[in-house]
Amino acid sequence: MTVAVLTGIAFVLVLGVMVGAARPRRSRGASDFYVAARAVPPWWNGAAITSEFTSAAACLGTAGLIATHGSPMLWYPAGAAAGFVVILALVVAPLRRSGTYTLPDFAEWRLRSARLRRFTTCFVLVVGLAFLVAQLHAAGVVVRLLTGLPPWLGWAGVAGAALAVALAGGLGSVTSVQAAQFWLKLAVFVGVGAVCWWTVGTPLVPGPDGWFAGAYRSGGTGLAGVGDPSLPGVLSVLVACALGTMGLPHVIVRVYTSRDGPGARRSIVATQVLLALFCVVPPLYGVLGHVHVRGAAADEIVLLLPARMLSGAVGEVLTGLLAAGAFAAFLATSGGVLVAVGGAVSACVSRAGVRSFRTAVAAVMLAALALTALSSPGVSVALVLLGFSLSAATFCPMLVLGIWWPRLTDVGVAAGFVTGGGVTAALVVAEQAGVKMGALTSCPAPVAVPLSFAAMVVTSLVTPGRVPQVVGRMMARMHLPEHLAGPPAYRSSRDDDRWS
Repeated sequence: MTVAVLTGIAFVLVLGVMVGAARPRRSRGASDFYVAARAVPPWWNGAAITSEFTSAAACLGTAGLIATHGSPMLWYPAGAAAGFVVILALVVAPLRRSGTYTLPDFAEWRLRSARLRRFTTCFVLVVGLAFLVAQLHAAGVVVRLLTGLPPWLGWAGVAGAALAVALAGGLGSVTSVQAAQFWLKLAVFVGVGAVCWWTVGTPLVPGPDGWFAGAYRSGGTGLAGVGDPSLPGVLSVLVACALGTMGLPHVIVRVYTSRDGPGARRSIVATQVLLALFCVVPPLYGVLGHVHVRGAAADEIVLLLPARMLSGAVGEVLTGLLAAGAFAAFLATSGGVLVAVGGAVSACVSRAGVRSFRTAVAAVMLAALALTALSSPGVSVALVLLGFSLSAATFCPMLVLGIWWPRLTDVGVAAGFVTGGGVTAALVVAEQAGVKMGALTSCPAPVAVPLSFAAMVVTSLVTPGRVPQVVGRMMARMHLPEHLAGPPAYRSSRDDDRWS
């Protein structure tokens, strides 16, 4: 089995680096380097977005939660679909017209505050590191579980490949790798699952006394409410995913990789379609894992499934294919997050440029590796959902109010960040310290998001003098059709476009 697993992992990583390095060079400057020259077709862009969104949590963790906690976990993938509906309705068109393709860029342009830009960059870094550490830990679990080798080999493989792709051509290289690997992941996970299903003949739906009968039962929870099958727990995860998706740095930057506004909207629609295709994977492996892999940890169930169901060479080959598909997921998500966070950090700490971008990308990955070494494995889903919760409690209110409410101020946004981020952190720490207050501590998003909105609104109303004088012009630019608002100016790409 070790040979099959290592062969599959090596194939995916080498293929990813080759695809990224072979991408045609169309970038004319730092702006094109950051956003793939704004020349990605909608369906190719949608495949890339779906690929980076279906991370370790979707491929391994969610299926394991379905296997161990039952049918309530089937709602977890629905939160992602709802998040893209919110993005399409509220964010895509206005944000693209603003000409700011990172969250710190938007904060500085909309609120006229360089300090707020730096504050926003700190939160972008925290959310990005949560996603990166989740991918690295999951890669370590795959290597340790299937080969017996040290987990750091998995971290090094994903980190090295993601860095090579990101440094080679920025978001253009990452997009090529992500879009190609989406179809690889889909074929591998659906194909292996179908072979296991038809070979053993697992019934499609268990009987009335089966594992679906325990829907919405009470149970233990993990970080940020992970694995809570109660109705409040499931709803809290849906809220975090639906509202947190719009604030993920690696999703927001995709608004600008299309040629124009209609192309950006079609990219989000394509993402929803492709995400719906991939959503068959967690239930498929969840049912199979519940029947055939009992007693294993949630993030190990999918990996152990082929060997438990099919002995001999067939099981080993299928396990190697699953390992390859899992590493394709890790690489796709890591590359997208790395480029988005590295771009935000480089534009904040130094003059925008390809050299500073590459330096920031390397620094972000080193930080992620250090945090991975200091934290415990087996928390991939928890870290991803924690990133969603923090994004929902900070970036979601800033984007919604910044786009649709002209009276928002920089002080109001800062107050909302402190309130939403602080409440999320406090409730998570209280839960881990053993303070039990039911859904209030295990599920922070439904509590932190309204408080963050309230803090931004109230603080902005009491600081009317902080409203930018040209807010009317900015609101018109975001909401008028593109041909009436004037040609787009990508303000984060040139020093003279900065609003500080």
